[in-house]
Amino acid sequence: MRVTDTDVIIVGAGPTGLMLAAELCLAGVRPLILERQPRPRETPKASGFNGQIVELLRYRGLLDRIEAASARPVGAARGAPFGGIELDFSHLTDPPIRVVHLPQPQLERLLGEHADELGASLRRGHEVAGVTQDNTAVAAAVRGPDGPYQMTARYLVGCDGAHSQVRAAAGIPFPGTTYPEVNRLAQVAVPGSVTQLDNGDLDVPGLGRIQSGFTRTDHGVFAFGRLASGALLIQTTEDEPAGSDTDEPMTLTEFRDSIRRVLGADLPLGEATRLSRYGLQARQAERYRDGRILLAGDAAHQFPATGIGINNGMLDAVNLGWKLAASIGGWAPAGLLDTYHRERHFAGARALLQTQAQVALRRGQDPAAEALRELFAELLTDEQPARRVAALIAGTDIRYLMPGPGQHDLTGTFAADLTLHTSQGATSVAELMRNPRPVFLDLADRPDLRETAREWRHRVDIHTARTDHPPADALLIRPDACIAWAAATGEPAGTAEPALREALSGWFGAPLNAGLPGGLGIAVGPGLDVAAFDREREQLGEGVRRAGERGDAEGGQRGRVGGVERRRALIRQRQQDNDLHARRVQGGHPGQHLLLDAAFVQVGDQHEDRVSGPGDQPLAVGDRLVNVGAAAELHSEQHVNRVR
Repeated sequence: MRVTDTDVIIVGAGPTGLMLAAELCLAGVRPLILERQPRPRETPKASGFNGQIVELLRYRGLLDRIEAASARPVGAARGAPFGGIELDFSHLTDPPIRVVHLPQPQLERLLGEHADELGASLRRGHEVAGVTQDNTAVAAAVRGPDGPYQMTARYLVGCDGAHSQVRAAAGIPFPGTTYPEVNRLAQVAVPGSVTQLDNGDLDVPGLGRIQSGFTRTDHGVFAFGRLASGALLIQTTEDEPAGSDTDEPMTLTEFRDSIRRVLGADLPLGEATRLSRYGLQARQAERYRDGRILLAGDAAHQFPATGIGINNGMLDAVNLGWKLAASIGGWAPAGLLDTYHRERHFAGARALLQTQAQVALRRGQDPAAEALRELFAELLTDEQPARRVAALIAGTDIRYLMPGPGQHDLTGTFAADLTLHTSQGATSVAELMRNPRPVFLDLADRPDLRETAREWRHRVDIHTARTDHPPADALLIRPDACIAWAAATGEPAGTAEPALREALSGWFGAPLNAGLPGGLGIAVGPGLDVAAFDREREQLGEGVRRAGERGDAEGGQRGRVGGVERRRALIRQRQQDNDLHARRVQGGHPGQHLLLDAAFVQVGDQHEDRVSGPGDQPLAVGDRLVNVGAAAELHSEQHVNRVR
């Protein structure tokens, strides 16, 4: 196996790249992030975010920390813009979208701290100028402050935005449409000459009353809303076929001129604390993976509406992280990494569908278009269509296609946070997902299914619990909180057990007791004490639980939940888990399992384990051992070495 500088290079330190780095660290992989900007951005591209990622961040234990940084509670959205229409959720008892009020620079700072605490490396001012790959590694040509250099890795992920150098270097097409509209956005104080009415409208000398929300004129769209601070967030939209230079800072004079063109009069403005300009595109990469190069976030998709980019990009990262770690660890089943493209390209296409529908709604200017918007707004006053559109916006309607016939309705969906009662006390699905490991959750005391799941206990955490109104007899939950399999209530073992076994092997590789004659993955022979393995895992779990209690106390003292110690303990558990079954092969002969014992080699701050044959030839960890006739063949991703 080729020696590389790092396992994964992440290009881009936006929310997607930083979230991916944290997920890889939690899975025991050390990534390197390369960011071309020499310092963090101060101008927010977004003032907050919403969608399914809010719940996922809560599962990871990060939402309290984000809420503390925001100084505002994470709350239900009372409404949302959709194609020039303001949706109203205030009449719903449980509004379907939750919103985090945190400007993007602060979000990136928090995610950067989180990734750093977990062990990720970040180099600012290092621009990736080119990317090449072969069957064993990917190389990045980098321009840094001290001159050009090259880095190699097992994989490289482009999280470098709409103008992705990684995507261009990989030759991945990015078809779609660039719309002629230019949007200008400002956060401004309200001057004394402007009166804010109780219903949110403005009374402006020379203009009269301007309604909150969207105002259409023959020259564009003017929109505004009031922030909790009392400031106004104002936006103009104009068609400018020549476009504009979105890298050039916008001035307050430019913004005033745009308001004058749209409204036909001047609007008094106070001090501006935010000024930005952006265009809109509808584009999606044809493929999210090209060999060892992958795309995520804005490098993979561009949506012609605001408010969904962060959600979709960070969900890309969570879906990809554990699959990359499995591939690097050597236990990924065949085709696992390809499911990243299949699942997230589908999710991106859904987001593109609803945002392009918004374009059709908002861009029409004739009476027919006005009638369409009015009718659409009327239909969305009913609860069911309002919830359906909200789910589209939030991405909570996504159901990935799972392999196999007769799937339960829950498979492919996000695992809801159930309150669980176990022999150790009360917990929840969210608590079980803090450490991004697969979870088998028995909700109906099914020892037959638990016994099957125990064959994968080196990869999967197994829990038995009671819950009110269980949605299924048992659930298999992936590290990204997606339900990979579910047993229907009362489903007989004759159908549930084979389907569970197929799901476990299809997503998480070979079982613990896979013997070498037909086994794939980690080889287990007479030299392995399985009972000792189980005891060691229990001790690791207890150590992490105690570290978590200390970490929570530490986090409380700092005004946040979690603490560095807990997160580092989770990483240590993952590394030690991976070490438990990497063993030295000591021989064997036809038809027998190979004998195993433990041997670890310390390299830097990580373990690189060795397996070897009678000649003590070192081979790479994670390679799959299969007993074939009189020889044991080692199968890595790209080469085969014969050990005699």
